[in-house]
Amino acid sequence: MKFGPLSIDEAEGAVLAHATMAGKTRLRKAHRLTAEDIRLLRAEGVSSVIAAQLEAGDLDEDQAAERLAERLAVDGVAVRAPSTGRVNLYAEKAGLFVVDRASVDRLNAVDPAITLATLPDYSAVSEGQMVATVKIIPFAVSARRVDEAMEAIRGDVFRIAPFRALSVGVVQTALPSLKDSVLDKTARITGERLARSGSRVTRELRPAHEEEAVARAIAALKEESDLLLLFGASAICDADDVIPAAIRRAGGTVERVGMPVDPGNLLVLGTIDGKPVIGAPGCARSPKTNGFDWVLDRVVAGLDVSSADIAGMGVGGLLAEIPTRPQPREGKAGTRDPSAVWGVLLAAGQSRRMGRHNKLLASFDGVPLVRRTAGALARSGVFGAVAVLGHEAQAVEAALEGIAVKCVRNADYAGGLSTSLRTGIAALPDEAAGALIMLADMPEIGSGDLDRLVDAFVKAGGNAVVRATHNGKRGNPVILPRALFAEVEKLTGDTGARHVVEQGLVSVIDVETGAGAHLDVDTPEALEKAGGVLNR
Repeated sequence: MKFGPLSIDEAEGAVLAHATMAGKTRLRKAHRLTAEDIRLLRAEGVSSVIAAQLEAGDLDEDQAAERLAERLAVDGVAVRAPSTGRVNLYAEKAGLFVVDRASVDRLNAVDPAITLATLPDYSAVSEGQMVATVKIIPFAVSARRVDEAMEAIRGDVFRIAPFRALSVGVVQTALPSLKDSVLDKTARITGERLARSGSRVTRELRPAHEEEAVARAIAALKEESDLLLLFGASAICDADDVIPAAIRRAGGTVERVGMPVDPGNLLVLGTIDGKPVIGAPGCARSPKTNGFDWVLDRVVAGLDVSSADIAGMGVGGLLAEIPTRPQPREGKAGTRDPSAVWGVLLAAGQSRRMGRHNKLLASFDGVPLVRRTAGALARSGVFGAVAVLGHEAQAVEAALEGIAVKCVRNADYAGGLSTSLRTGIAALPDEAAGALIMLADMPEIGSGDLDRLVDAFVKAGGNAVVRATHNGKRGNPVILPRALFAEVEKLTGDTGARHVVEQGLVSVIDVETGAGAHLDVDTPEALEKAGGVLNR
């Protein structure tokens, strides 16, 4: 591939490096120039362009990405169509994402132009979550180098180990100093943890915190359970303490006491009659991520967990309260309802490319655009909605009369998109589990599209970003979980939600909503093409 300035006379078939105007036609970046494009550019007096010219033996970015992704494809992972040199791969079922780091490193060492990025090894994923992406960095790459990268792929680079729905027996030991409310809360949180795999507690026993009593409880549950979870009323402090001793007394074996993960150090791993037994650390009474989650997820995914496996968890084992995947969480008054999604309609922009017109007041089928988008939001399954106003706020608010949205003013709207995002998030109530961020200039987004986004958010437990896409390419609207609200507060200038999403602080679930996910109306031409009429 040759890259650089190219005479118009030689540019037919070349790939544009930058968006270029040809009269009133905008030629986008990565557009392959046609004879008609050349005619238009020449008519505008353009004599050269910055472009990439493919040579014999080159593959364009999409061809190369698609070829590699097809080689990486495995059962349980869906491969999307290529776009701008990228192919995204998604989990088709909930489970653990297992990846061979050596294989990924070997592929990425072939050529800096050819890249594969994945989630970390043993990441818990939900159905529809992105797990990997192939990206070709330049506009084209040598087919020979792609062949070398494919040769570096030996066997399956990654896979999804699906979660299994297990019958779980739970033992919670009791002491006079331990309140029943603590045991009840532990039972509830444990049920929530198991729900993400479809597993459930079939029976719970609460014996005294004594070796013999716990051993009897284990024996009573082992026949009817696929997995046993033991919660001690007192923290385990020795390999011969009550919980590990009771496992051995019941006829089981203890594989390990203790793990290099904090919180989670005081975990016990054992087996009885070939079934796993986990002595839970005290931190497992909390919904926050801890070492117990790491072991539990592997067990319900059908993966072996040995003492050596646990010994290898130290790197990355210093945990904090981070929303890395859907998990049970508690709000101020119990678990926050993940269906409590509120809409934020961003309607403060100045429509600079529309000249003297405000695009939000343009007519679509006789209805102002902002009223059309606000109506779709109000008719959807969100709990409520706010509309952030700024430019020509009085006229925009008048167009929204009768629509069930609360109007809030952004006095600093000229400061960029981030100011409206911050204003909208600040206006949401405490019970909001997520914010559906909707641009007011997207005429083809309907209430059904929004409901699909909300449904995906609820299924993820309210702890993932949910993003509208079309043909595998990201678009809008997007739902941000409450865990990211603080990140929105850090935004400045004309920076939008995409910056928050791409920090990778939470998992991202893409939902196909059709071409409307990409259709906004930023120019008079785009508005007219979409069926709108500017008010004169």
